[in-house]
Amino acid sequence: MEPSMKKQENAKGVVKATASAAKGLRELFEVGLNDIYYAEKVMTKSLPKMVENASSPELVTALKNHLAETEEHVSRLEKIFKSTGIKTVAKKSNAMEGLIKESEVTMKETELGNVRDAGIIAAGQKVEHYEIATYGTLHAFAKTLGEDKAAQLLAMNLDEKKKTDAALTGIAMASINAQAAAPNPKW
Repeated sequence: MEPSMKKQENAKGVVKATASAAKGLRELFEVGLNDIYYAEKVMTKSLPKMVENASSPELVTALKNHLAETEEHVSRLEKIFKSTGIKTVAKKSNAMEGLIKESEVTMKETELGNVRDAGIIAAGQKVEHYEIATYGTLHAFAKTLGEDKAAQLLAMNLDEKKKTDAALTGIAMASINAQAAAPNPKW
């Protein structure tokens, strides 16, 4: 073991790795795939609730379109698992669980209409940003590992996530945010 590694392991505040900790990039890639697979599967259950709580026709359409895309993302991830020989596992994502809970709290703490729509967009964008970061990282890992098919499929998901984020921004800026800022906003 390198002297610097020994020093780091003994340093105050250094987290001790578990026995099952990833020891290489391939294992870290697998952990990331399990995480995003869980996240996408959970979103297929959460998006319909957002649709039911959205008032803006444009937002409802965007969320329904995103649900269809999310189902395609799950399918692409399953292709990645198959092409890489990694077992298909949806490992609970603490980050996604937190974002989902936050979106539910936002819906409970806002009145139906423009204010709730603005909150749904904000919650949705937080999820998209998490997924963009995850897909970007996994794409880089796949390229480094020579997993070209996986890299291609991950790039497709990443591109669609970025487009969804931009669409949500467009909907918010076109009308919802301004209407939500008005005194006594109503839909």
